Amino acid sequence: MLYVKNVPGWERVVRVAMGAGLLVASVAYFGATPTGWGIGAMGLIAATSGLLGFCPACAMVGRRLGH
Repeated sequence: MLYVKNVPGWERVVRVAMGAGLLVASVAYFGATPTGWGIGAMGLIAATSGLLGFCPACAMVGRRLGH
């Protein structure tokens, strides 16, 4: 792997659920508006970091999983 996972399992589940919720909200409530695109992008980023188990922002501040 090219990266070290830095998001624990429980948080990965939360990120995927939150990301899916934001994607649904962006389509259902905002549509193809700038606000909808912004909320959709945030949802996609949250879901992706949950699926991969890696968060670049957490890596920049030195967050690591406890082993």
